[in-house]
Amino acid sequence: MIDSKVHSILFAGVGGQGILRASDIMCMAMMEAGFDVKKSEVHGMAQRGGCVNSDVRYGVKVYSPLAEAGSGEILISFEKMEALRYLKYLNKDASIIVNTEEIYPPSVNMGDATYPDDVIGFLKKHYPRVIAFNAADLALKAGNIKAANVVLLGAVSNLVKVDKSIWESVIKKSFPQKLVKLNLDAFQMGIAA
Repeated sequence: MIDSKVHSILFAGVGGQGILRASDIMCMAMMEAGFDVKKSEVHGMAQRGGCVNSDVRYGVKVYSPLAEAGSGEILISFEKMEALRYLKYLNKDASIIVNTEEIYPPSVNMGDATYPDDVIGFLKKHYPRVIAFNAADLALKAGNIKAANVVLLGAVSNLVKVDKSIWESVIKKSFPQKLVKLNLDAFQMGIAA
């Protein structure tokens, strides 16, 4: 029985981290599980390391692709500081998955700003479930740092009610044959993380 509630998952990070590919895979998995799905995305200056985000909303019937402030149930942050930008979209009981990788924005690199201290501690103080790990390191163990996005999908798969076989089927369809095993391994590492 499909639950009738509309669920909102937010993806946030920096251009080049595979955020949009990950949100596409999420959408396909939700559709294969029988949900209506809507997605929005903001590319920003993606090619230059700018902010990128995507909202994925799913349920029996979804009318809007955009999550309202305070409605997000899960935030997947591909870069630690980016988690802070989207907190206003989360409800008080939201789960946050954070890649602990730090990618400094130009203002930090030029010395005009400082990178925030203890992002993970701040998140843990304000949200009941914060899962933090270095997805890039796990992706390297799987065989390619570019699979960090699939590592993060493995972690989020523990929080949504979609059978693991659906996720695996979608991953197999989403990558060329030569990259399927690597991405399935990355997905499993995310589940374990």
